Amino acid sequence: MSPRSRKGRAATARRPSARRYSRRPGTKRQRADDRLIGLLAAVVFAVALVVTVVNWLLVHWWILAVAGALVVLAGGGWLYHRRQQARWDAVRAQGLRYGLAQLDALHHTRFEYAVRDLMRRDGCQDAVRVGGGGDLGADVKATDPYGRRWVIQCKHRRNGLAGSAVGTPDLQILNGTARQVHGADIAVIVTNGRVTAPALDFAKHQRLHVVDRHTLGMWASGSRPLWELLRAVPPPRRPTTRS
Repeated sequence: MSPRSRKGRAATARRPSARRYSRRPGTKRQRADDRLIGLLAAVVFAVALVVTVVNWLLVHWWILAVAGALVVLAGGGWLYHRRQQARWDAVRAQGLRYGLAQLDALHHTRFEYAVRDLMRRDGCQDAVRVGGGGDLGADVKATDPYGRRWVIQCKHRRNGLAGSAVGTPDLQILNGTARQVHGADIAVIVTNGRVTAPALDFAKHQRLHVVDRHTLGMWASGSRPLWELLRAVPPPRRPTTRS
């Protein structure tokens, strides 16, 4: 074999096959066509299924009527249950009572929840317990039916009157945050224990309200709202059926 022939064969062996590269684009196009065909088939099947179901329902229209009636009945029953539950909750809230011995036995956190529940009993539907670390002098917040914003600081004493008295520093904290930070119209401190005379004097001059053990006993064991037991509360912000 001549050198020229050997060189020709070597060049032919190194040259890439045109057939090898021509297959890849065709394979990709085939896959894309297959996917498109599958998608079209799925769409056609879905449309056919919808048409079949609609035609069946048109023939059996009474099934739609029965289903609609069942939905209406179920919705009506759910609404009735919700209304009845709300009525019973209101009845239970209006009948809420605490004795001082019960309040003394509570953990201080549960005492705050009890104050919240008493505010709800009085008609403050948005009453919420917010006490805890960093509460900035507010344990309970509520808006009464007259539109007034209440901020309450709770001071629970496990030993009642025998426990440590609420003093002026406690009221100073409330005075410094209730209106400026929490936007209170009425700032209150509630305790099941004692309050010192200087603290009462400070509260009077700073327009703070003190619910001592005696007032707490009347409020918790009765049905009168707290604002009827306190003196010199601000006037209502908005007219209501109670005003």
